Amino acid sequence: MEVELAMLRHFIGQLQELCELYGSPYHHHLPDTEPRLLRHHLDRRWRFLDIDESSPEYCSPVMAAGKSRGIKSIDPCKPPPSKKSRKERNQGKSANNDKSTEVMEQEIWREFPEDLFEAVIARLPIATFFRFRAVCRKWNSLLCSQSFSQHCAQVQQDYPWFYTITHENVNSGVMYDPSLKKWHHPTISSLPANIIVLPVASAGGLVCFLDIGHRNFYVCNPLTQSSKELPARSIKVWSRIAVGMTLNGSSATGGYKIMWVGCKGEYEIYDSVKNSWLRPGTMPPNIKLPLSLNFRSQAVSIDDMLYFMRSDPEGIVSYNMVTGIWKQFIIPAPLHTTDLTLAECRGRIMLVGLLTKNAATCVCIWELQKMTLLWKEVDRMPNIWCLEFYGKHVRMTCLGNRGLLMLSLRSRQMNRLVTYDMSSKEWLKVPGCMVPRGRKRQWIACGSAFYPCLTAAA
Repeated sequence: MEVELAMLRHFIGQLQELCELYGSPYHHHLPDTEPRLLRHHLDRRWRFLDIDESSPEYCSPVMAAGKSRGIKSIDPCKPPPSKKSRKERNQGKSANNDKSTEVMEQEIWREFPEDLFEAVIARLPIATFFRFRAVCRKWNSLLCSQSFSQHCAQVQQDYPWFYTITHENVNSGVMYDPSLKKWHHPTISSLPANIIVLPVASAGGLVCFLDIGHRNFYVCNPLTQSSKELPARSIKVWSRIAVGMTLNGSSATGGYKIMWVGCKGEYEIYDSVKNSWLRPGTMPPNIKLPLSLNFRSQAVSIDDMLYFMRSDPEGIVSYNMVTGIWKQFIIPAPLHTTDLTLAECRGRIMLVGLLTKNAATCVCIWELQKMTLLWKEVDRMPNIWCLEFYGKHVRMTCLGNRGLLMLSLRSRQMNRLVTYDMSSKEWLKVPGCMVPRGRKRQWIACGSAFYPCLTAAA
């Protein structure tokens, strides 16, 4: 009996050392002669480690040494605390984060310098800016601010928008924003409503329109509806013409030039600074006439150069808007191709068209090799998309020719719109253009790409 009591005293001593080591606030000095009371006391005071990971007090027993809250007393009749689910823990954290974020944002915007508002608003998405105009009169008048125009000139838009004409309503256009993948239906009251005007060129956020009778030119900013009708041309040419447009500087504030070219070699240039048409000279004799221009392809502008596509002989005709020098390049077109269109990507001249062999049709992209003056294929539409064209008579219209292309592919059984990013070589399908407040899908007839600019004035 004495031996058992000695062993019990030794055990109690070790237990008290452990409790002191792990920070228990309870130190019980039990009489050596009451082993039953000892067992009863230990049963009532048994302790559980709280290892809930969501609790900030969670730690290993070694890390909890010296901390009284590392071990918690729990009644033996109650179950141990249940562990919270990950969803509950995340909800608690997000609620705290949202609350702190709201307070932080209020503090930031309360002290935001007034002179930086224009710089911030100029970098908003275009659609967001038009919603912000309703905030106050000051923000609504930003379009007329010279300082705001300077901020907008510093912002480079990543992707162009597309101004298109549909078969269902040729007297009004629709715009497509590729960043939001959304169609807009503007009402440009300044353009004539009794005749059909088609977009033929663009530069600096401005779009050049030509009436279907090839008589009158119009320039318009589709976002702000700033527009004007150009003076009458000095040369009366009623046949089809090719049109190109360039800027005098880096933005439309420095003015712009518009050039038209006829198949017989006649051409004129409009200067917005002088507000008049100029005829700098005649076509040089080394340019073969007639030009046989490819009117399906819009002109490509690279810096001060304009490039027009011709079909006989196959190649390109270029004009320098500063020096007034004409050049022609004989470049054979790729075999088995139709609906060819010129394009530009980072100063490189590209070609887009349909390649048809037997019953298979595919959209291909070529790049002009400067050393050999030959077209080299660099990409083509994914084969799984081209399966839809098999056995069908497909026609293609290219809308836009700089950086991002929109291709309208149609036949009797289908009508598809896709975009192609020439830099990333990414193909994307475009959502259908629906009639406003309706479900009828509109067919795209023609169009032009333009880089949206809030302050570009016609």
